[in-house]
Amino acid sequence: LEAGMTNPSRLRVMGGSAKGRRLDSPDVQLRPMMGKVKEALFSTLTGFGLFDREDTKILDMFSGSGSVGLEALSRGASKAVFVDFAQECIDVAEKNAVWCGFETPADARGVCAPVESVLLQPARYGLDEPFELITITPPYEEVVYADLCQWVCDSPLVAEDTVVVLEYPTEMGTLPPTIGTGKLVGVRNRRYGRTMIGIYASNPSGKWNLDVRSEEFLDIPKK
Repeated sequence: LEAGMTNPSRLRVMGGSAKGRRLDSPDVQLRPMMGKVKEALFSTLTGFGLFDREDTKILDMFSGSGSVGLEALSRGASKAVFVDFAQECIDVAEKNAVWCGFETPADARGVCAPVESVLLQPARYGLDEPFELITITPPYEEVVYADLCQWVCDSPLVAEDTVVVLEYPTEMGTLPPTIGTGKLVGVRNRRYGRTMIGIYASNPSGKWNLDVRSEEFLDIPKK
């Protein structure tokens, strides 16, 4: 099996330096981001200019196999941190990073901890500076989105111009166009089957080419 894979999945890196690499998957039950959703998301993030810089760091929360963080590294991000509360997921994500040609812990490393703890007390995990990109792809039924959004707003890891991606189910309706008394400004809200992807920017200053479309949060697009 490739890279000593024990549980190869249909997950692949969609673009960039590691395009086409298959990813191993942990034995725990996951609902990874679908390939078409990941490809559409990263097309949007690339359009924002996130990967035109050499210092874009991604925090991949509920990382599972590390698929989202590895996609960012493949497209030019400088560093990825995988966060998951299952050690098996962290182990697999780091192994996938090496298989894709990245070094651990220089380029990619895992943090086995609850998302809330990492967001609110990042120094405990050696995280001492904000991220340019934070992706949050939780198991829908196991999180309270209002709490998640509050933790993001209160996190030292979120600074001016941090882009936050939230995956959520259509059954929730739609996330609001702003979160945290205007701190997070909604710039995209797209539907892919049952999956919704909301993209926010924290106090955007014009650093990225966002073309803010907050009206997308006012009604769920039919697709």
